[in-house]
Amino acid sequence: MEDTFIMMNKTIAVIGENLLAKNLVEDLKKNTKGDILFNEFSLLEHADIVIETTNLHVQEKKRKLQEIESIVSSNTCLLTSILQVSATEAASWLHHPERLVGFAAFADFHDNELVEVALPLQAEPHFLQIVNSMFRLLDLETEVVEDEVGLVFPRILSLIINEAAFALTEGTASVHDIDQAMKKGTNYPLGPFEWCEKIGLDDVYAVLQGLYKQFGEERYRPAPLIKKLVYAGWIGGEKDKCFYHYQNRNLKEFSL
Repeated sequence: MEDTFIMMNKTIAVIGENLLAKNLVEDLKKNTKGDILFNEFSLLEHADIVIETTNLHVQEKKRKLQEIESIVSSNTCLLTSILQVSATEAASWLHHPERLVGFAAFADFHDNELVEVALPLQAEPHFLQIVNSMFRLLDLETEVVEDEVGLVFPRILSLIINEAAFALTEGTASVHDIDQAMKKGTNYPLGPFEWCEKIGLDDVYAVLQGLYKQFGEERYRPAPLIKKLVYAGWIGGEKDKCFYHYQNRNLKEFSL
């Protein structure tokens, strides 16, 4: 608890353009007394911890982490989302990889009680303690899991959504019926397509891309429809378009 109290007054910076980054900033401002910086690279030298959240574009993520490292002090902790890459890969881009800790969460992380974190092979345990203290400020427990793409919950949920997208494309059932079947059949709080509307399909696609690249197995191949919706920007989250919009649009066109 003492570490959490100290962290409450620290300067925390969030770097990212996605809904995850925006929700982190909002929650941190509600629960800390220190300065919260949002995409303010010019002030990063004052940050005690920097959270980087790029998921979809790996080269952009690499560039941002390297730029962050070039600005921050030598003892600043770097926390980065690892939906498409492992923490070890992300750490390999840095001159001081021991300071990096990976985490995997979707934009609705504040609806949960736990955040998964992973340490790169190069890690120093001290930085994990800093990350644990920061998440406790948000009333979130942390669980250290093996350093693999997508970790546990994001990986499993992404595969469910991917299979649902294949089922939709094959004409097995409608978007609504697939959601209802999963909620009533498995007691999930949301159907797979409803979940997309909430968390953003771009992050789901990032997990699937990472898994398919790492393992090369057909079960990880992103459904073509997911790729198409991401290209169109119909990703849910802050957008008002995703699978439901796609199906309703098609139905209207077909009726014409």
